[in-house]
Amino acid sequence: MKFEAVLFDMDGVLVDSEYTMASAAIAALSEWGASAVHEDFVPYIGAGEDKFVGCVAEKYGLKYELEMKDRAYEIYGEMIEKHSIAFPNVKKVFETLKKSGVKMAVCSSADAVKVKYNLRSIGFDRDYFDAVLTGSDVKRKKPFPDIFLLAAKNVGAEPENCIVVEDAVNGILAAHNANMASFAVTTSFDRETLIEKTKPDYIGDDIIELLDIM
Repeated sequence: MKFEAVLFDMDGVLVDSEYTMASAAIAALSEWGASAVHEDFVPYIGAGEDKFVGCVAEKYGLKYELEMKDRAYEIYGEMIEKHSIAFPNVKKVFETLKKSGVKMAVCSSADAVKVKYNLRSIGFDRDYFDAVLTGSDVKRKKPFPDIFLLAAKNVGAEPENCIVVEDAVNGILAAHNANMASFAVTTSFDRETLIEKTKPDYIGDDIIELLDIM
């Protein structure tokens, strides 16, 4: 294997959650009188839910309150209980890497409650991975490299021996800032945008293409 460890973002990489989370945030913010739309959330994909919900709330003249995010998570959990949001081939990727002895970490800017919902949706628990980090584990969110550097330390790998799997501009920039290789998947942003704004080391349309890189 070319890399010693794979550090996975979660939303938009392991689970097709961005649209559902935006829908939940729209429903939550409507209870405070905001008429948000999906396009409002695009600039904040991968930056954590405080920005994802909070910046849109402020756009509509609201003072951000943590209760807004909590309500969005509550609605989100109800939504994904009804149908799995796991991307195809995620299980195959995990099992192949596991058999090859590659270390794996989940590095999500989201809060622990959302990570719990998402892991349940894809059918894995925290113990399957060498490390699971959430937005509460670091003060500085992506595009700062903190979460990836902490993950590398936790799995016992040097940054230059890690590859980050990301869908968002902020996440790929965080990988670069951590001196790690990056594999961008075109699930949330189109190929041209990702190349222009981040210049990822690798890019693909499906997470299964990671195995070719490895």
